[in-house]
Amino acid sequence: MNVLAGAYLWIVAAHVIFVIFWMAGLFMLPRYLVYHQEALVAGRDDDAARWVEREGKLRSIILTPAMILVWLLGLTLATVGQHWAEGWLHAKLAFVLLLSGYHGWAVGYAKRLARGEMRLDGRRLRLINEVPALAGAVIVVLAFVKPF
Repeated sequence: MNVLAGAYLWIVAAHVIFVIFWMAGLFMLPRYLVYHQEALVAGRDDDAARWVEREGKLRSIILTPAMILVWLLGLTLATVGQHWAEGWLHAKLAFVLLLSGYHGWAVGYAKRLARGEMRLDGRRLRLINEVPALAGAVIVVLAFVKPF
């Protein structure tokens, strides 16, 4: 643990970097889903196939690896910094769990779209795009302000 304590600020930096990558992916994937669904509705099968490929690359290259690293680095920070008893961390973890669930939902919806299944209209899909922004704002306040 002493080695990790000495590297605490480097771990924080890495955590923030991968949070940025994950959030970028969480902003991009739902937008891709909107475009993908619009291509399906319009009957543009070639375009829809390209969106399936783009979504897969985004998931495998950026989104999922970044989420895994955010969790690993965040749990390391909570342990090294001895934050487990602090209320702000519990609240932050709840919102990160929410974002992880959103991530899973978006990946699942992308797979449904790849099969041609559309369960949401375009308006609702666009509205759901706001979840990462709202959760991200709350998480930043909890992590930096530590209100409780």
